[in-house]
Amino acid sequence: MNYNILIGGAAGQGMNTLSKILSKGLKRHGYHLLTNTVYMSRIRGGHNYFQIRFSDEKVTSHRDDLDLILALNQETITLHQERLNASGYILGDLSLESDKQTVFLPAKTQAKEIGHMKGDNIILLGALVKLFQLDPTVFPPLLKASFKASFYDLNLKAFEVGYSLGKNLFQTGPITEDEQIYINGNTSIALGAITAGMGAFSAYPMTPSTSIMNALLDRQKDAGFLVEQAEDEIAAIHIALGASAAGVRSMTASSGGGLALMVEALGLTAITETPLVIVDVMRPGPATGMPTKTGQSDLSFLLSASQDEFPRIILAPRDAQDAFYQTIRAFDMADRFQVPVIILSDQYLADTSITTDKFNFNIDYNQHLARAEDLPLPYARYDYSDTGVSPRLIPGFQAQPIIADNHEHDIYGKIAEDAQTRVQMHDKRLKKLETIKAHIEEPTWIGPQDAPSVLIGFGSTSGAIEEAVLGLNDAGHAIAGLIFSDVYPLATDKLDQIKDRRLINVELNATGQLARLIRMETGIKMSDQILKYDGLQLSAQELMEVLYERL
Repeated sequence: MNYNILIGGAAGQGMNTLSKILSKGLKRHGYHLLTNTVYMSRIRGGHNYFQIRFSDEKVTSHRDDLDLILALNQETITLHQERLNASGYILGDLSLESDKQTVFLPAKTQAKEIGHMKGDNIILLGALVKLFQLDPTVFPPLLKASFKASFYDLNLKAFEVGYSLGKNLFQTGPITEDEQIYINGNTSIALGAITAGMGAFSAYPMTPSTSIMNALLDRQKDAGFLVEQAEDEIAAIHIALGASAAGVRSMTASSGGGLALMVEALGLTAITETPLVIVDVMRPGPATGMPTKTGQSDLSFLLSASQDEFPRIILAPRDAQDAFYQTIRAFDMADRFQVPVIILSDQYLADTSITTDKFNFNIDYNQHLARAEDLPLPYARYDYSDTGVSPRLIPGFQAQPIIADNHEHDIYGKIAEDAQTRVQMHDKRLKKLETIKAHIEEPTWIGPQDAPSVLIGFGSTSGAIEEAVLGLNDAGHAIAGLIFSDVYPLATDKLDQIKDRRLINVELNATGQLARLIRMETGIKMSDQILKYDGLQLSAQELMEVLYERL
């Protein structure tokens, strides 16, 4: 069993609420879910749609073909009806038109008759529940949780009317035990930060990163950390950096335009060797670009953002579950190596929700601090070491003074401009890169080990690549996938093993930025590439169609 539903309409028509109720209802049936939304950067109007894919087996990618369109306006039908598969239907009000198979109901008329002028959406929801033979008793509690108490009776009546108007069209399985969580990428990052012991978060709202701050605000009082909305991104990173210098695990988040404003402070993080976690939820640009669409076009920028040379770590989570655990790793690695760690997400990962195993919140953390009693006086904050990492103390907890400066400095933090000190300190910082490499994880391998062709990607393209690899192998095409979550420093062992095979990079940018990084680091060139940069995520079906042609 595997179905794909699209709910479409204009912003302000209640599409989000309707979609969330249906998604939660399907999750309570025990189905596996992947839901994603495509929306325009406006408060009202425009065309938005929400896709819900559910199955009795794990799903990792959205689908392009549709089993059902729930249309809240005519535009939804016009734009998406060609995506209906042969057995698909359009569900909507009688006022709509289509030459496809339809279930058009007097939803608006019925809503007026029961005295609920905006109840046509809930009537259509009730009909959809009947179409898929879902358990109707699952949904009243969700209606109650989604609306004010004064509207519950009307919404329940609208749902019952819709259910009575529906008919059985699709076969679904029985309810199974609901053991998974249902969560999106941004909320997973927020929960990962809390689990890692984050004490301070500062940011300026910028789509599509803002929901990280919202998720943290919802839990701020219970978990006991600071959330600060700064006046701009420059202030945001400096607030987080100051908190980290004072010994508090800290994070900031933005999108590409916000990161562009943070780059000078990124250099300050590096020269003061202060741990910091930075989240970049990518969207297409440049400048304002497409605020509510997705892409992977910031990688090359972040590899060298800020002046001069210094070590950094870039992690690109594959899905919501990976985002949780990679965020925990980000905090540990920032403290362990005293470097900025960038979590490279994107709008698709941020807003896509999946069902996944429950997270493990019982994780101990270590700030990797030195003990003052073990250090000689005077305290050398930037002392040389075999690893490049110097002993770190927190100001105010011991007698030794701690000096930090944004100029080049000696081992004690005092400003120094002589050539010898400059070279020694620069080499010390860069030495961390080799130390960090020992903690970098190899990319995830999908498919047969001896496959002659290998798809290479990073971050959120993982789901489409995984499903495409499985589908192509089932069809007799031997192909594998290699997905990077640790993007920089780059793990190269697996790449060296497959360098003579047909390598195809799959990326959401126009220039093949991961392929360029691999070529710079290893000399390995891609044999082919599949690039998408229209603001929409690549689906497994889309990827398979291209590969069928090329293979």
